[in-house]
Amino acid sequence: MADDPFLWLEDVEGDDALTWVRQRNERSRAELEDDAGFEPLRSDLLAILDSDERIPYIAKHGDHVYNFWQDANNPRGLWRRTTLDSYRKPDPEWELILDIDELNRTEHENWVFHGTTYLEPPEGEPYRHVLVSLSRGGSDADVTREFDLAAMSFVEDGFVRPEAKGALAWIDHDRVYVFTDFGEGTLTPSGYPRIVKEWRRGTPIDEATTVYEGRPDDMYIGAAHDQTRGYERDFVERNIAFYNNELYLRDGSELRKVDVPNSASKSVHREWLMLELRDPWDDFTAGSLIVTEFDDFMAGKRSFDILFEPDEHTSLVAASWTRHHLLLNVLRDGKNEITVLTPVDGSWKREPLLGAPSIGTVVAGAVDSDSCDDYFMTTTDFLTPSTLWMGTVGDEPEVLKSLPAFFDTGGLHTEQHFATSADGTKIPYFIVGPATQDGTRPTLLTGYGGFEVPLIPSYNPIVGRGWLAAGGVFVEANIRGGGEYGPRWHQAALRENRNKAYDDFAAVAQDLIVRGITTPTQLGIMGGSNGGLLVGNMLTTYPELFGAIVCQVPLLDMKRYTKLLAGASWMAEYGDPDNPDDWAFLKRFSPYQNVKADAHYPPVLFITSTKDDRVHPGHARKMMALMEEQGHDVLYYENIEGGHGAAADNEQRAFMSALEFSFLKRQLGLNS
Repeated sequence: MADDPFLWLEDVEGDDALTWVRQRNERSRAELEDDAGFEPLRSDLLAILDSDERIPYIAKHGDHVYNFWQDANNPRGLWRRTTLDSYRKPDPEWELILDIDELNRTEHENWVFHGTTYLEPPEGEPYRHVLVSLSRGGSDADVTREFDLAAMSFVEDGFVRPEAKGALAWIDHDRVYVFTDFGEGTLTPSGYPRIVKEWRRGTPIDEATTVYEGRPDDMYIGAAHDQTRGYERDFVERNIAFYNNELYLRDGSELRKVDVPNSASKSVHREWLMLELRDPWDDFTAGSLIVTEFDDFMAGKRSFDILFEPDEHTSLVAASWTRHHLLLNVLRDGKNEITVLTPVDGSWKREPLLGAPSIGTVVAGAVDSDSCDDYFMTTTDFLTPSTLWMGTVGDEPEVLKSLPAFFDTGGLHTEQHFATSADGTKIPYFIVGPATQDGTRPTLLTGYGGFEVPLIPSYNPIVGRGWLAAGGVFVEANIRGGGEYGPRWHQAALRENRNKAYDDFAAVAQDLIVRGITTPTQLGIMGGSNGGLLVGNMLTTYPELFGAIVCQVPLLDMKRYTKLLAGASWMAEYGDPDNPDDWAFLKRFSPYQNVKADAHYPPVLFITSTKDDRVHPGHARKMMALMEEQGHDVLYYENIEGGHGAAADNEQRAFMSALEFSFLKRQLGLNS
């Protein structure tokens, strides 16, 4: 739109914009909360989110395991720890480290916990120094403060990074890498750090020494110190765009480039350099995982071993090092397989992970890659509550914690089918619903299709209680643009080929209708972020296939997305709208530019957050305003907090989910 009448809605906290938001929030609440089932549903979902029976997932550092926990009494959460022996008990004895709600009361702040980074202590000593990240309201921008686990308090005159997008990273007790907003000209067009510095304890941050300065049009610059004993190294990473980065070894004042393809995912562990290839390289196919000795490679040798090579049914999900082994997680048509690889006399021994289930979703990762061969493993699927295991490579794993059943799965089952897209490609999708199909049912279809992110089966109590338990069918589509079949699946729907992701999703919708699972008036769709762009395109391109749409924290105005917050960082995925050649294809999948007054669209609920500093809330605001002006059936809700997740605590999460399911149930005719 050359002359955009709703540009003022991009003023995130402007008085006019917030007045507009409040008015539409009130209207949506009045419409949806008036439903008799809204409050019982909200209360039910909140009880799940706050349940003490949830698994408290942990990370191990030294003699303790650490957990972050939110519940009704602690909405912003508790950072806490216990011993592994205590954790094995039904009711572990937790030691409180930091109460975020109490911190907010004391500091008159609105902190949301953003995570921790631990300094490796001298051998034999306990962990003590931690960098804690805190965000105001859940935005991506945050502050970092040093915490002392011995004193159980923040360190007076310790390291503190002011609010910005960026981070601190430990080098040693007295030094950190800092990459953040250093003032004018130090951020990339995406709002991320362009400069990384070394900062010494006790000195002002503006006296930190520059280590590397990226180009003005780079995406993100960062640095890290490998704390592995005997293999201490320092690296600088230059991110030019998504899946386009350079890795440098910092050798004193010199930076030595690790001379491998920019598109490869690079990691260094102990003596090994490992590459996951997104493009063919030498004799290696795209999607392969290859490995060599790091020091040999930096000395000029170029001999690699192939650890994984994909076929038409497989892709690499993850690879996690224990002390002596590599856990390889491969996705085969949406199902996980875990293999243990062990370097032995110049070759790699392969064997299945002992005790790993052969069905459902299995995720395994090292407990501590530096000192032991222990691993954590999580198993789940759509109808099986998650179980957390712990094992040692070579031994049977033990169950640590299991999630209870939060909804009745009696009579439900899961099927996998393949739809045929417009170009003939077979697109897998999962259906979760009644084992006996007795006619069409209200169905909720979701997908993502971007940034090489795979969707895999998992137990979701909110969908289970909010939708499946009420008699609905749930469908997850594995469309191109995602990572279900590795780089080839992602690259098939980049830039000018983006329409293939949308064709895939429409093909799944059509297949559901042909199979008699549902009808267009009973088929709802929901997607967030890039998935919000997906469902936005379903709205403008395939409106006849759907009865309702929930569009969450979406990209929608692809003409201006690069000018809004982190948008410029996604040009490798979508294209550059300021380039006429790119705009020629971008405008075809820009919902804001394609919505029409004379078209018939299904009802839409837009969900976003004022504090979303990744995908600008202006996308949803402007789309809603335009559709409202054109007379379409639209509702809108903008949570003031929450960042890109649209919610900062369990109460907000339950409320937002209740809004979405109430809307879908009403529009699709699902009666609880």
